[in-house]
Parts: sequence; C-alpha cells; structure tokens
Amino acid sequence: LAHLHAALVFLPNNGGPAWAGPGGGAGAVYDVTRYGARPDGMTDATLPFLRAWADACRSPRPATVLVPPGMFLVGSATFMGPCATRAVTFNVAGTLLAPSGYGWDSASPGRWLTFESVEGLAVSGGTLDGRGAPLWACKQQQPQQPRLHCPSGASSLTISNSRDVVVDGLRSMNSELFHVVVLQSNGVTLNRVTVDAPEDSPNTDGIHIHMSSHVSVYDANIRTGDDCVSVGPGNSNLWIERVACGPGHGISIGSLGHQQGLDMEDVQNVTVKTTWFTGTSNGLRIKTWGSSKQGFVRGVTFEDATMTGVHNPIIIDQNYCPQKVGCSDRFVFVF
Repeated sequence: LAHLHAALVFLPNNGGPAWAGPGGGAGAVYDVTRYGARPDGMTDATLPFLRAWADACRSPRPATVLVPPGMFLVGSATFMGPCATRAVTFNVAGTLLAPSGYGWDSASPGRWLTFESVEGLAVSGGTLDGRGAPLWACKQQQPQQPRLHCPSGASSLTISNSRDVVVDGLRSMNSELFHVVVLQSNGVTLNRVTVDAPEDSPNTDGIHIHMSSHVSVYDANIRTGDDCVSVGPGNSNLWIERVACGPGHGISIGSLGHQQGLDMEDVQNVTVKTTWFTGTSNGLRIKTWGSSKQGFVRGVTFEDATMTGVHNPIIIDQNYCPQKVGCSDRFVFVF
C-alpha cells in the first residue's frame, strides 16, 4: 500500500506497480508509461523514469523498471540507491534519447544516465542514443576557432559506487563522451554491449573503467572514435574477453600519470583475451604521461588477438601527450 500510495501521489490516475503473473516470479513491474512517460521521442520522460525507479528501489521484493518499445526523451537522470532490495532490474525494450543539441547536462555535468550506490542491479537490453553529433562538430571546429567554447559532454551510462551489477544486451550509439563508464565499483559484468559511433567522433571511448575492481567485459562489439575499452588508474582484477574493436583506438591501459586525484596511479591483474581489431589506430596499448606522478602497471596478460589493418598492433608509450602541447620531458615514474 505504501508503494501504491507513493505512485498515486505522483500520478493519481495510473501510477504504481503491476505484479508479475504466476510465471514471472514474485516481483513487481514498474512500467514507466504508467507514470506518464510517452514513447513519442518528444515528451520529456525524465520525471516518470525517476518516479518509477524510486518506487522500484523502495520495494522490499525483487522489482523491475520496465521501459516498453518506443522512443523516450530523457534528460540527465541519476537513479539513486541504496535500494530496499538487492534485486532491481532496469529492463529496456525501447530507445532512450538524450536531449538534442549540447550543454543540456549542466545540472549533472559529464553524465547523462547514472546508477549510483546500487547493489544487485541488472540493466537489460535497449538502446541509448546520446545524439552527440552537434557537440562533436563543435569540438572539431575548435582548432580553427580557439575562442569557441564547447562543453566536455556527457557520458551516456555511468555505473558509480555500486557492486554486483550486470549490464546485458545494451546498445549505446552516438554518445557525446564515453559510452559506458564503470566508476568506483566492484563486481560489475558487461555482457553483449554494442557501441556505435563514427570514427571521427572525439573522446567517445566505448567502455571506460576507473578506480574499480572485479570488472568483466564479455562479447562486446565496439565501433567508435576513441578507445574501444580504456582502463584508467586505480583498477584491479579486470577480465576482458571476446571484444571486437574497429574503428577505434584499440584497447588501452591508461592514460596514467596525469594528475587524476590519486597519490599512486596503478593498474594490476588485467587479462585481455580473444580480441579482434579491424582498421584501428592501435591494437593493445599501455600509455602513461611523462610526469613525476608515481604508479605502476603489473600483472597484465594480452592473449589471442587478431589484427587486420592496425597501425600500431602493440604499443607501450611512456611519454603520452596526444595534443603535443605542454608535453613534459620529466622522467617517467609509472612502471
């Protein structure tokens, strides 16, 4: 009754859970359309999504937020935990559209959709369309127009400060910035993630892992304008297997040593196995800035990589400085 009352407060006419039938388990299904979301790609569905999540997160039983087929316009949204249950599913059958243009994410800079402090989450299916082309065009004009201001952009999906999370069957396309980010989390599995963005889209890493442990990536198909998978500092115990990459910049550890708020920038115990690279600028890469920052990379295994038309199949760059501006000539302390 408490959850029904909460839904009725939000939307008196049609909110609330639909209980699963005899074959669907004992959980509740919170359909975003019952909270007012319209699958027309034009009506702002941010609040209905957040309200459906809030009710599902409060449920003491396993709960599912259901996004049915259709196009849903969703602004910057953070789905907060912790939840009352450790079994929350975010099941997407439709497409989530970011607002058009850029600069819309000022309320939550750098992120579009975020799951924060959630344990036992499953994100299943669906397409995220970041509609990043206007921002990419702005960034590409900056070398000729130095005074042109372009925001950094928003990553499409961020899993932050969470544990025991599974993302399965997700497609991310045209993200402004990184497509999928795993940040300060433990026990995250990414299965069958597909990433699509043009080869010239800047800073559109497919999967970025940062300050996390026990993260696995399986059966990913990534075509983008930057690293297909990037491993930032503070990561340990990563398993990356059966990843197809290209176009893109390859699978990278780093960059490290660029003052990212850690006293020691380290990466350890990483396995990258059974990968395919086609038409990428790099294959397997470790990159560190030349700086006085201390750190290390250890326990890394690259195994069974197939490369076609790759410019740098394997590269270890300890003086990484992509823009060739303000580069340091200091001794490298990341080993």
